[in-house]
Amino acid sequence: MQYRQLGNTDLNVSLICLGTMTFGEQNSEADAHQQLDYALAHGVNFIDTAEMYPVPPNGETYGRTEQYIGSWLTKQQRDKLIVASKIAGPSRGSDNQNYIRGGSRFTRQQIFAACEASLKRLQTDYLDLYQLHWPERQVNYFGQLGLTALDEPADITPLQESLEALQTLQQQGKIRHFGLSNETPWGVMECLRLHRESNLPRVLSVQNPYNLLNRSYEVGLSEISLRENVGLLAYSPLAFGLLSGKYRTQPWPEKGRLTLFERFQRYTKPQAFAAVERYAAIAEQAGISLTALSLAFVNQQPFVASNIIGATTLDQLAENIASVKVRLGAETLAQINAVHAEISNPCP
Repeated sequence: MQYRQLGNTDLNVSLICLGTMTFGEQNSEADAHQQLDYALAHGVNFIDTAEMYPVPPNGETYGRTEQYIGSWLTKQQRDKLIVASKIAGPSRGSDNQNYIRGGSRFTRQQIFAACEASLKRLQTDYLDLYQLHWPERQVNYFGQLGLTALDEPADITPLQESLEALQTLQQQGKIRHFGLSNETPWGVMECLRLHRESNLPRVLSVQNPYNLLNRSYEVGLSEISLRENVGLLAYSPLAFGLLSGKYRTQPWPEKGRLTLFERFQRYTKPQAFAAVERYAAIAEQAGISLTALSLAFVNQQPFVASNIIGATTLDQLAENIASVKVRLGAETLAQINAVHAEISNPCP
C-alpha cells in the first residue's frame, strides 16, 4: 500500500480508501466486516462513510452503514485507523430527506447533533475527518449543470457559522479535521478565506467525483488542490461500475448497481459507453483490466490524496486495492488523453 499526507497534517492516509455506501443495502453486516478486515489486512487505513448511507438513501436504512462500521470498530485499534464521515446537506428536488432532523442544514445546532449521532453509531469518541456532504447553498453537484441564478432561501446558514461549529467540535476533541464534498472552486476558496481572516479551521480535503468519464475536477479545483494543499478524495473512480466493464454487454449483471437502481443515470449516457469501449481497448493493449487502468489513472494524479473505492464482493475489493501496484506509462496516458480530447467529460 502507498500512503499520502493529508493536507498539512500528520495524517498519512492509504492511497486506497474504503468507501462504504453499499453497507446496509447491497452488503450485510457480515459482508461489511469481511470487507473491512480484508482492506485493513492489505494496508488500507482510511474508511469513509456518511450519516445518510447506505445509498440509495431512505428513512428505514438511514445511519445503518455507520452502525455496521461501529460494531467492527469496537474490535480494532482505533488510533491505527483514519475514519471519515459526513453531515448531509439539505435535500432538494424529489429527494425528501426530512427524516434527517426534519431537514438537514449546516447550522451550529444541526452540526452538533449530526456529529454526536455519528459518533454514537460508529461507537467512537472522535472522527479524524468530518465533511460537509454537499453545500447548503445553491450550486451544481451530483451531475447538475447550468447554474444561472442563486435562488437560495433567505435564511441560508452562513458558512462562517458552520466553520465556527466545526471549530467547537475540534476544541471538544470530537473531530480532528474537516473537509468538503461535492464542492466548487468558489466554496473551497471561501473556506480558505475564512480560515485566514477569521482563524477558523483550515479545510483539509475535497471529496468530489473523479474518473475517466468525469475529469471536471481538473478545471479549477486541481489547481487549488496543488497550490493550497487541499487534496482530492476521489469518489466514483469506476463511474458506478461502468469503468469496470461489466456494463459493456447486455444483459447487465443482475446485482449491479445500475441494474438495481434506476435513479443512478449519471453515467449511463451514449457518449459514456462509447468512451468506455475506447478505454477498454487501451487497457487491452496495455495488458491490464479496464478496472486497473481506470483506478491507476486516478491513483497517479498528484492532486489526489486518496482514491475512494467501493465494492460489493471481496473479489472486486481485491482487484481495486491491487490497483496501487499498477503504473501507467507515458504512451498509455497519451492514449487516454487522446480519447478524453475527443469525448471530454461525458458524465460531469
